[in-house]
Amino acid sequence: MAAAAAGGVGVGADQGVQIHGFRGLRSSGLIPFGRSSRSLAVASSSSSSSAVKPIRPETSEVKRSKVELFKEKSNFLRYPLNEELTSEAPNINEAATQLIKFHGSYQQTNRDERGVKSYQFMLRTKNPCGKVTNRLYLVMDDLADEFGTGTLRLTTRQTFQLHGILKKNLKTVMSTIIKNMGSTLGACGDLNRNVLAPAAPYTKKEYVFAQETAENIAALLTPQAGAYYDLWVDGEKIMSAEPPEVVKARNDNSHGTNFPDSPEPIYGTQFLPRKFKIAVTVPTDNSVDILTNDIGVVVVSDIDGEPQGFNIYVGGGMGRTHRVETTFPRLGEPLGYVPKEDILYAIKAIVVTQRENGRRDDRRYSRMKYLIGEWGIDKFRTVVEHYYGKKFEPFRELPEWEFKSYLGWHEQGNGALFCGVHIDSGRIGGNMKKTLREIIEKYNLNVRITPNQNLILCDIHHSWEEPITVALAQAGLLQPTEIDPLNLTAMACPALPLCPLAITEAERGIPQILKRIRAVFNEVGIENNESVVIRVTGCPNGCARPYMAELGLVGDGPNSYQVWLGGTPDQTSLAKCFTNKVKVQNLEKVLEPLFYSWKSKRLQGESFGSFTTRIGFDKLQELVEKWEGPLETA
Repeated sequence: MAAAAAGGVGVGADQGVQIHGFRGLRSSGLIPFGRSSRSLAVASSSSSSSAVKPIRPETSEVKRSKVELFKEKSNFLRYPLNEELTSEAPNINEAATQLIKFHGSYQQTNRDERGVKSYQFMLRTKNPCGKVTNRLYLVMDDLADEFGTGTLRLTTRQTFQLHGILKKNLKTVMSTIIKNMGSTLGACGDLNRNVLAPAAPYTKKEYVFAQETAENIAALLTPQAGAYYDLWVDGEKIMSAEPPEVVKARNDNSHGTNFPDSPEPIYGTQFLPRKFKIAVTVPTDNSVDILTNDIGVVVVSDIDGEPQGFNIYVGGGMGRTHRVETTFPRLGEPLGYVPKEDILYAIKAIVVTQRENGRRDDRRYSRMKYLIGEWGIDKFRTVVEHYYGKKFEPFRELPEWEFKSYLGWHEQGNGALFCGVHIDSGRIGGNMKKTLREIIEKYNLNVRITPNQNLILCDIHHSWEEPITVALAQAGLLQPTEIDPLNLTAMACPALPLCPLAITEAERGIPQILKRIRAVFNEVGIENNESVVIRVTGCPNGCARPYMAELGLVGDGPNSYQVWLGGTPDQTSLAKCFTNKVKVQNLEKVLEPLFYSWKSKRLQGESFGSFTTRIGFDKLQELVEKWEGPLETA
């Protein structure tokens, strides 16, 4: 089976927009080898999204994006990266720049420096569930000092980022990570990225099962052609044995999912149209922002706590483009339920549906959320079921979601403790870095990275709690009760100076922004123990998931932000754009009236995000325009 449904099928859409047939692999002549091009008739359904839909090109042959051509000619991610890495130049060419992303690296320049570009590389690791062994943490700490900027960056997808690596040192750094049981393979690029799961090292069955499932999904969707090991460790395969159920699911071609004679049985030469994100969690635990992923997987257990299967959400995604209304953030929606033994086959079927049908002509519309937005969930489900070979069972009822940070001290359930350490914007440097290394090394601790850019120290004996608490405090790593609540849930992407997409500041700007917001709270009479979820990004791509925040600041110009309102503390509601082009020095003019109104007119227990949705943007806009300051009290 090539494309999962016939090219040229008309799909109805909201708002009277005519959506033409999708253009995936089939329209580019890239039908998987050995498979028929017969079509699967599928009834279409209207999308539930109210966003403006992108219109597909009507031509029978769609011009593919440049990145698709680079992938096709690369010999499975080798050429011309292999040649570019050996040249004397400090940088690599355009094709190699795209390919090295699949290996876990981005080429960057320091945008604070004027004149000659100083090329450097960012490396991102792949750590399913955020798990990091003691050995790997210490190696990453060393590499940051020897080859990087002297800091480690914890990401919103539970990985490390190393910045400032020179091209001449790339192979040394990469090979060191690989030989210490780490990996960067697939941390970037058009394939499955790091698989999230709750970072808490609980011994409860459902948590262990969720984490094992995340690791199996990560293994299933890891590239197989070997270019990564060829380039970075001269072909030496340094890999742990895969669970047999993973190998079986990958190789299974019962329903036409695979490229039978390809070294990449799932991805083929073209991999996926764009990045692909998956998270696994347990009921109530929304530490992973489950609805923001292409696939969200939720463990479903019986009354005795024994895992039985999984609910699956599909179609989440954050990225958008300013002033292009056909791009939008989107929440995942229920697809169905599968028994636990089928989860890898269901995941593979979803990935293949996106591989075959996701757009490859315009990368702005290549994420799976646009495919589902175009088709509607019913048609999408039917196509996935073709590759899955079964019908999805009805979605199981779930309790309410709750954001969990896992900061502070907790029982693991096996007699040991874990300690969640808050790290502002995930940046580990200076005395904090030195102290964390000393603790992790002295007590031989494994660690985990959370999706909120924090660090969990695992397997701590009770007798170590006091000395570790004291050492952390001396380095400024305080317990959560001693930290401003605004900081505890805030996130920011790195943005300037190294990210080439950044329009304005995020990580470097958020400390002062949070202080100013706390000052506004004080001005309007909001208590010190109250908070809102604040996320700041330097561009609209949404790496810090600002569209889920109660207050999201999205860079839209130099020292300028869009203000997004309406997310909720449990991360289940999508924010909307309230206003554009707010200069950073003028934030109080917008935020003071909003927070004053929340303080004076909220319902009991009503969060700021829920309040802004209930009141409505028109009334809030009028309030901001007429604002002259809080009323004086006698």
